[in-house]
Amino acid sequence: MASAGKGGRYHHGDLRAALIDTAIELIGERGVRGFSLAEASRRLGVAASAPYAHFADRDQLLAAVTARAWEHLAAELQPAIDALQAPAERLAALAHGYVRFAATNPALVKVLYEVGLDKGSYPEIEAAEKPVAGAVLACVRALTGGSDQQADDLATAVEATARGFALLLLDGDFGTDAHAVERAAEQAARATAALIEGRHLLAPAQPGDPHGTGSASGRP
Repeated sequence: MASAGKGGRYHHGDLRAALIDTAIELIGERGVRGFSLAEASRRLGVAASAPYAHFADRDQLLAAVTARAWEHLAAELQPAIDALQAPAERLAALAHGYVRFAATNPALVKVLYEVGLDKGSYPEIEAAEKPVAGAVLACVRALTGGSDQQADDLATAVEATARGFALLLLDGDFGTDAHAVERAAEQAARATAALIEGRHLLAPAQPGDPHGTGSASGRP
């Protein structure tokens, strides 16, 4: 067990969990690039060597933080994941839930998109991401008839839409009043629904098809 340094706030218990919590706190304040194991140790008041009993290096701790972020997001989205809705409605609900998650967990949003670790090297990230990714994939495949490329294109567009509204909210574009979060979440859901309705426009343009519908008829 690590001992607390003078003035430190860590005294006993689960140092691994405390390091993850502190990493999230520091990332929220300084961003991913401003985070270090040494700073986490100082903030907890433990010896600089203490984290290495649980994490081989900074990236291993960031992998655990990323897994925590996905777990929290999955918990936030669980009602939408479990809902017995049509695929388009579920995707809109997932976008709505993502914006609400971002509003209360801005540091975790930074973690999800700025850490940049290879999931193949950190299976805990892939495992934690699976409930959310699986729910989105099931919906987009149902909407695109099982085409892998079309499903990937739609999933990317839906993610970009939800993330875009979340970042606009965090940047203050929806205001700071009590209804700002719900406005942003509702607009993200409506934008997602509109995107799904026009999903045929996501297909790459074919020869003789300057509008990028991917087919002569322009149908999905």
